Amino acid sequence: MDYQLDWRFQTFDELTTTELYGILRLRSEVFVLEQRCCYLDADNKDQRSHHLSGYRDGELMAFSRIVPPGLSYEYPAIGRIVVSRKARGAGYGVELLNVSIQKLEALYGNVPIRIGAQLYLKRFYESFGFRQSGEVYLEDEIEHIEMTRPNQ
Repeated sequence: MDYQLDWRFQTFDELTTTELYGILRLRSEVFVLEQRCCYLDADNKDQRSHHLSGYRDGELMAFSRIVPPGLSYEYPAIGRIVVSRKARGAGYGVELLNVSIQKLEALYGNVPIRIGAQLYLKRFYESFGFRQSGEVYLEDEIEHIEMTRPNQ
């Protein structure tokens, strides 16, 4: 499969300080500034997760983290799913989810996958086989739902 972005898949310890800074900056730009969420991003899950970063011309455009089972949910999870504002509309969100699922399955096999999704993105995640698996809840004044993708 040809990807538009240059993908890096790393453990926390494999990240350089420059890469980690770029990841934290992108997450802050989108979640804290753009979406106005006041939350502690440094939640002590990054150290045990794998990190998927998509670069275009050396600049971070998309990111997700693959969280091992038992840390956030019973199942492995994809979290902190984010695409830079300047990269939206180029299909990077679809590419990010496809690569995230592929990398998670390479680590954990054909297992259910859990996400905590912003409600307005429900249809987007459904297109990847995720189904709502919990009630709507508020997180940082944004409606969210838990979604699960069963074994495929």
